[in-house]
Amino acid sequence: MKNQFLLAPEITHLNHGSFGACPKPIFEDYQKWQLELERSPVQFITKTGEAQLKVSKQALSSFINCDWDDLIYVTNPTTAMNTVIKGLTLNEGDEVLTTNHEYGAIDRTWKYYCTKIGAKYVQQNISIPMQSKEEFLKEFWAGLTPKTKYIFLSQITSSTALIFPAKEICDRAKELGLITIVDGAHVPNHIPLDLRELKADIYTGACHKWMLTPKGSSFLFVSKALQNQFDPLVVSWGYDADFPSASQYQDYHQYQGTRDFSAFLTIPTALQFFKDNDWETKKKECRDLLKHYCPVVAKELGSQLLSPVSDEFLGQICSIPINTPDNIALHDLLYEKYKIEIPVFKLNEATYIRISFQAYNGSKEIEYLLDSIKDIKTSSNLIY
Repeated sequence: MKNQFLLAPEITHLNHGSFGACPKPIFEDYQKWQLELERSPVQFITKTGEAQLKVSKQALSSFINCDWDDLIYVTNPTTAMNTVIKGLTLNEGDEVLTTNHEYGAIDRTWKYYCTKIGAKYVQQNISIPMQSKEEFLKEFWAGLTPKTKYIFLSQITSSTALIFPAKEICDRAKELGLITIVDGAHVPNHIPLDLRELKADIYTGACHKWMLTPKGSSFLFVSKALQNQFDPLVVSWGYDADFPSASQYQDYHQYQGTRDFSAFLTIPTALQFFKDNDWETKKKECRDLLKHYCPVVAKELGSQLLSPVSDEFLGQICSIPINTPDNIALHDLLYEKYKIEIPVFKLNEATYIRISFQAYNGSKEIEYLLDSIKDIKTSSNLIY
């Protein structure tokens, strides 16, 4: 599949998780919409492109099982979460229950607004290695207090690359009368996503990661009961609209004047690409690679995996603890000397190397990573 992608051939790309990678047919569709925008900008922004946004949302809503008008497109999940957090009814003393595995940008957003208000962002410790859903749920709900007002968690974590039991969390939260907010940045087309089954009140996911669309395409889902409580980050023509639609949520948040929303329109082509290329089989091959090689990499690093090696906890990404005195220097060495693009980062006083398995990866690239690790161990002090 590598020749279907635009990635530089001289780079061993093991970091699909950060920003994704776009196949040629989807990128060509993106350029087609951009060209249409430039050929007739007024008609595209006000009519044809706007109509195509609905087509795109309808395709996406069928894929993740929700109503199309419960979705708005945003450039990334951080933008979605800023929209949500800024609009929540949070008072001094209220608590937001989450984990200590969340994405750094979203942690910062929560902390910013909670600090302004005097609310508390409770980052419940989740032990690793993670052994079972039951253990996770016990540790998570130990952070519940009478002051808890919102539940927030990642369905797949960014740093530790673990699948969290979002369905069980949402079910319990419903019983408790708490609103659930789920960061699913890594989820769409990575693991199954059914929003009607999940029953999260608010959900955001990236399309430019595992759905392979161009950069800057993500979505925000808000249940109908909550939609009108959120102000847009940018107030524009949708407020007090001259021609309002049936949805204030769509009017307020989707149309914001001059911007290139071509990336949003590529969803139907992406979904067709998956059908044309038997993507479910490709994903299984990636998971099989992960199950085989991640334990091998962990052994070479003298480390242990963060969970059992199963589909319950791992998808196509795996983070492995690594002993290094300088994670940035190690990342730069891997890229500059060995031409391997792979993240090495810190979380909660530990350092991890995270491997992504996408259809353009094969065993040859993982073997090369292993050889490079061995070479670094003997030629420098950056892995010990």
